[in-house]
Amino acid sequence: QPVALFPQELELTTQDAAQILNVSRPFVVKEMEAGRLPHRKVGRHRRIRLEDVVAYQQATRSTSQRALQALADQAQELDLG
Repeated sequence: QPVALFPQELELTTQDAAQILNVSRPFVVKEMEAGRLPHRKVGRHRRIRLEDVVAYQQATRSTSQRALQALADQAQELDLG
């Protein structure tokens, strides 16, 4: 598995963040506008700290894992396999 080192205070464009999160750029913009992804504006452009992108990624993975575990638990309770 490849490893990359980045400065802690690195700021990304919305396109860079989208590539890291493996989502579309418009999705990243919507998440920022909804307040779920912190950012700042530089002129007309949005900048996102790498640290915030990584925290967002970990939070969404954690939420997904909890939801999947809840579904697996429910399937066991209903004896679905």
